[in-house]
Amino acid sequence: MTTTTRRQLLLGSAAWAATHTLAAAVAPRRKAAIIGHTGAGDYGHGIERLFVGLAEVTVVAVADPDEAGRAKALATCGAAKGYADYREMLAQEKPELVAIGPRWATEHHAMAMAALESGAHLYLEKPFTITLAEADDLLRLASSKRLRVAVAHVTRMAPGVRRLEKALREGLVGDLLEIHTVGKMGGRAGGQDMMVLGLHVFDLVRLFAGDVKWCHASIRHQGKPATLAEAKESPSDKVGPVVGDDIFAHFAMASGVNVTFRSRVGLEKAAGPFGMEIIGTNGIVRLNSGFAPGISLLKEPNRSATTRNESWQDWNGGVDPATEAIFEGLSGYDSAHRRVVRDWLQAIAENREPLGSAERAMKAIEMAQGVFQAGITGQRVEFPLVQRSHPLIKA
Repeated sequence: MTTTTRRQLLLGSAAWAATHTLAAAVAPRRKAAIIGHTGAGDYGHGIERLFVGLAEVTVVAVADPDEAGRAKALATCGAAKGYADYREMLAQEKPELVAIGPRWATEHHAMAMAALESGAHLYLEKPFTITLAEADDLLRLASSKRLRVAVAHVTRMAPGVRRLEKALREGLVGDLLEIHTVGKMGGRAGGQDMMVLGLHVFDLVRLFAGDVKWCHASIRHQGKPATLAEAKESPSDKVGPVVGDDIFAHFAMASGVNVTFRSRVGLEKAAGPFGMEIIGTNGIVRLNSGFAPGISLLKEPNRSATTRNESWQDWNGGVDPATEAIFEGLSGYDSAHRRVVRDWLQAIAENREPLGSAERAMKAIEMAQGVFQAGITGQRVEFPLVQRSHPLIKA
């Protein structure tokens, strides 16, 4: 980074901080509470640190049934009170903001319903819910109470991704034709990978290509077509029932873009980092997903295979990626969460939906469950899904 770039970054950060510190001094501080469950999803990717350093928010309490985990979270976030029961905490503290931390989604519906009933705006670790019926419940309740719910699909808020979405609309690679996505695979390849990492790429697919029209899918387990009887609770991240170690899905988008998703055991090294390739009439974009996504561009896709790799160029919309590595003095997941939180708080103030909204999170889950339904039944599945119960849970 050049000296000039550093100076611009520091001056810009100082100006931003001064503006928001003044605004925070004028506006009343919002009361926040955090719900975690040590040993059952914990606090996701650092949800106990979500409000640290936010001048306009005061964390008043933490709820966690595990005493040691609760004490650790209290020390991290600086709250004065801890509760074993989150319902008691909500009744006693009446927070305006509630962060729901567990990485496991098994308690998300109950926790979120209780928080919404208490009148709090919500921030949730993903996955939003386990079933679409649960998501529908929460969306209806939030709407009826005019509460704003954000979900930690942090990649969509990365500055490079937001610039890419605009650049694609403006013709960066010509007309958008196809998007090919892959999960992270490894030991979770297949159904669990799709429900844990696949939700991020599905969220981005909808950002770039719009709504899904239909999908069909192939799901295999140990080389054979997967069956409903083989479905089981995801073994590490508790995100509902999953099936298969080899998934290939095709989505037809209403925009005319074709989208694929694949996650197959043994494919990790060949497929490379999880994310996507976005193919247009005049180029290809490669996006490696995560809280700090890498983006590269191939502007001459018709060159010979022997020189094609040499044509890939890092792309960040003309901005040095080093200037985006830290946001408000935070890095890693803390920085990524903070971007989503900032928009969430602004959405509350402006009475609008957050960019990382619960509805968008529901639609990412809908894509995954559409894959399960299509793969098990062998039939094309239309969207939005009529079946709102989980397709891998027997009626």
